[in-house]
Amino acid sequence: MRDRPAGLAKAALTVALTEGWGIEPHAVEYLPVGAGSYHWSVLDQRGTAWFLKVDDLGVEDAGRDGAFERLGRSFGAALALRRDAGLDFVVAPIPTVTDAAVRRLSSRYALSVFPMVAGAAGHFGVHPPEDRVEVIDLLAELHEATPFVADTASRADLVLPGRGKLEEALRDLDRKWTGGPYAEPARKLLSVHAGQVRRSLADFDRRVDHVRSAAAAWVVTHGEPHPGNVMRTPAGLRLIDWGTVQIAPPERDLWMLTPALARMLGKDPVGDDDVLVRYTRATGRTVTPAGLALYPLWWRLADIAIFVDELRRPHGTGEDIAASFNYLTGYLESSQD
Repeated sequence: MRDRPAGLAKAALTVALTEGWGIEPHAVEYLPVGAGSYHWSVLDQRGTAWFLKVDDLGVEDAGRDGAFERLGRSFGAALALRRDAGLDFVVAPIPTVTDAAVRRLSSRYALSVFPMVAGAAGHFGVHPPEDRVEVIDLLAELHEATPFVADTASRADLVLPGRGKLEEALRDLDRKWTGGPYAEPARKLLSVHAGQVRRSLADFDRRVDHVRSAAAAWVVTHGEPHPGNVMRTPAGLRLIDWGTVQIAPPERDLWMLTPALARMLGKDPVGDDDVLVRYTRATGRTVTPAGLALYPLWWRLADIAIFVDELRRPHGTGEDIAASFNYLTGYLESSQD
């Protein structure tokens, strides 16, 4: 995120670090990186570096407690995967002095602390061919660790997040949106593509029905194993950003290793089914066409719902809101009607 979180003072971070983790900050630097969360680097009084992640629990009060509970379960699962299952590639949060994976900063924000890992992450997009085998092996090992987190990680409900807000926006296209400078352009854009979005939602429902009927064994999934969440380190690949952990169909992770991701991004398809064959050989699980068909559409619709909601709400002219409008434009204008 380029813009800093509204209403969050730097002093709140330093107090939470000291009280929650026993870390006494010497230097705190905001890092304008990533998407969906806010990040800082911290150097403590002993010279140890830490990576801070602040998650926004939502604009509306009503949903924040649930968001915090889900985040705690996801990060708790990551802790268990590293400590109990022994998965060294899981970059899990550092627990607080009370062994919690995440701490509430305020009604709206939650803080988690991670080790500062030496290495470089990629960028959101298609996995390079040279990484695909290593990543599929990590995912196979992760999915096999499901028993360690079966009682910790939440179970996917196959409900599209933000759907209610998106459908509300589709019903509200006949009057001007006044939330900010991008509100009315967003309304006009969505009006042009409203039929396409409604058909995609109906298609989503059909694909969910197919996945439910497949009745394949569900596993612990990372949820977003794209290159931006894969770090290459001297010790090998590491998976970061575990805030979306769920027990779900394995295809929730695997589709990002198929040509579907390239097609969604409007790029030439990269890859083939070799890594999926490798996954099946390693785990004994058959990858289902129904699951692979569901999750690219899930990702696109969930992003559209997020961006539309942001652009309808009161907003200013920061870099993040401008990016939201550009991303929404890209999704809608690149899709086939």
